[in-house]
Amino acid sequence: MLKMPRGLLATALLALLVAGCAPPGIVERAPVDDPEQLLRQAQQQAPEEAARSRLEAADILARQGQRTQALQISSEIDDSQLPAEYRLQWAMLLSELGNELNEPWAVIQAGQLLDEIDFPRDAGLILRERLGLALGQVDEHRAAADMLMYVQARTEREALNDPIWNSLSRLDASELASLREGADELTLGWLSLASLVRESDGDIERLLSNLETWRERNARHPAARDVPSELVALRELRGREVRHIAVFLPESGPLSSVAESIRAGMRMHHMHSSERNGGLRLSFIDASHGNLDALYAEARDIGAQVVIGPLDKDEVTELENRDRVPLPTLALNYGHGDMNQAQGLFQYGLSAEDEARQVARRAREDGHRRAAMMVPDNEWGTRVGRAFQQEWSRLDGIVTNAVTYDPRGSATESTRRALSGGRPDMLFLLALPSYARQVPPNLDYIDAANLPIYATSHLYEGRPQPLLDHDLDDVFFVDIPWQIPDAAVGGVEALPYLASFQDLREDSDPSTFRLMAMGVDAYELARRLPQFQLLPESELFGATGLLLPGRDGRIERRLPWARFERGVPRPILSFELLDGDLLDNGQLN
Repeated sequence: MLKMPRGLLATALLALLVAGCAPPGIVERAPVDDPEQLLRQAQQQAPEEAARSRLEAADILARQGQRTQALQISSEIDDSQLPAEYRLQWAMLLSELGNELNEPWAVIQAGQLLDEIDFPRDAGLILRERLGLALGQVDEHRAAADMLMYVQARTEREALNDPIWNSLSRLDASELASLREGADELTLGWLSLASLVRESDGDIERLLSNLETWRERNARHPAARDVPSELVALRELRGREVRHIAVFLPESGPLSSVAESIRAGMRMHHMHSSERNGGLRLSFIDASHGNLDALYAEARDIGAQVVIGPLDKDEVTELENRDRVPLPTLALNYGHGDMNQAQGLFQYGLSAEDEARQVARRAREDGHRRAAMMVPDNEWGTRVGRAFQQEWSRLDGIVTNAVTYDPRGSATESTRRALSGGRPDMLFLLALPSYARQVPPNLDYIDAANLPIYATSHLYEGRPQPLLDHDLDDVFFVDIPWQIPDAAVGGVEALPYLASFQDLREDSDPSTFRLMAMGVDAYELARRLPQFQLLPESELFGATGLLLPGRDGRIERRLPWARFERGVPRPILSFELLDGDLLDNGQLN
């Protein structure tokens, strides 16, 4: 990271004085070295003078090592009250403090100034670098990659390779394609590298071979001279490719219908993938009656390297309480425990709790702080509601009222009660379609039509029904990419595993389609278990979302957002960062 010298303000003011172009009044201002005195003075001064006093105080505190207090003061300054030269120093100080103290939003706040004033070249590059790193921290990876590649194209700094790759590797196909328009040679090199990694589809030998070819063709590219560390680490996986997967699914019992949908998705995807996967073998073992040790023994006997399953939550709990599992395992559910402690065990499922946490994060990013909640009065509602509340509280949100409702009843009374505990600025809704459709009309009736509603995927049946769903207009919700293909950025053609999607979608019941998609992603995750063990930061763009292994092996899903318009889901991009100014004005290109 490039650094500006400490004492930014003092240095700048000295230069201005020597040049004879100090801002009006600066010569008359008596020097003050006491930040507390400056802050007291600011309380009595006009806005412009007060802003300068607070900036001086923040600069002094930063030089004295009181960086946290300096950051707080800097972030609260109304920079519009500062002259341009002071605004530049404010942005550099705030971005430096935000970068050092791991406060990305402070850097993003400073970065807005790139669109408003002219920066000297070096200062502009420093701020852009800090801004690019901060954007990556808040998962705005397209903007982050664009910003960092802009800096690298002008500095050739190889130290940016890892953060650039970290963001590029998290973009889907349509986002990568959007970066090609008007791209310079350096960006095109990065995009071709990202494409060859995607095209290798988990085949390590093919990836490493393609990587060497890319380096020969792009010898002057920074990533050819210093390959991103994540790609270098993949060399350790050579010879460890997964060639045989055993699947523990019940053929009878209460979970057999769920298992059959997962199995159908897995088989269809295996049929489409077997040629590119070099003849990977898939063996299904009936898990209806056998105990786990017996199932693992059978998997070992047939030469399986990796296991998918079990599906039963109690059996997953049994595994997560062990020290290790006999074979690397992708369980198809989450255990009851607070964490998974078994070495080699990963857990994956269509977790409603994950969706609730994502809703909480999105609503806070959108500026909401006071949430009302409506969840069903059952064990499912309790679990999912608790997940939302915990994430909301972690983000300093307030729950004004948490209402549990009878899912078989009318939404009239529960909607009224949800708003009776205070004045919320958003509503979190966990509901199935028939109940969810009642909520917006009831909000209209009690003069709360403008209250934003954020919901999980469960309110959408999975097929467009404009006449039924028009009451859900303007409701925001998350769902898996395969379930809302028309709402996906880039449309159906940009969906992962398109051939499998088309065959499974053709004859499937929407009620089971999510489980089929889960089977597809379970197959792809299992193939990559050695990679996840070696590189815990790896991700998979799947049919059920962006899949990321947590520190304890539990897979987290991040889903795309949609909003109902005229009864049909329409795409929503991630929140409009910085009001879109940097992107709209070409600052990232």
